[in-house]
Amino acid sequence: QVQLVESGGGLVQAGGSLRLSCAASGRAFSRYGMGWFRQAPGKEREFVAAISWSGGSTSYADSVKGRFTISRDNAQNTVRLQMSSLKPEDTAVYYCAADKTWLGSRLDPATGSYDYWGQGTQVTVSS
Repeated sequence: QVQLVESGGGLVQAGGSLRLSCAASGRAFSRYGMGWFRQAPGKEREFVAAISWSGGSTSYADSVKGRFTISRDNAQNTVRLQMSSLKPEDTAVYYCAADKTWLGSRLDPATGSYDYWGQGTQVTVSS
C-alpha cells in the first residue's frame, strides 16, 4: 500500500511558477511509475506528466510540454512537478498517482492505469 500526499498548490499570477510535491509512504514507492493529473471544474481528470520508477524516462501532455518538469527523489520518497509560465487554463486540482506495476516504466496517460491517488492540491492561475 502506498499513501500519497500532495502539497505546494496555491494562487499565482499568469506567467508565474509553482512547484508541487508528492510525498509517498511505503518502501515500494521507488519501484513504481508515477504520474501527475489535474481536474478542472466540470471537466474530466486529465494526464499532465509521468515518470518511470528510475526517473530515467518522462512523458508530458502536449499542453504542458516545455513548461512543466516532473522529477523524483527515491531516497526521499518524493515526486515533484515544477510548473513555469503558468496560464489561467492550468487552473485545476492537481493529483499525483502511483502505478503499482513493479519497475513501472509505462508512462501511461490513462487514469485507470494508476492504483493509488493523493487527495489533490489546488492550483489557481489568475490572469
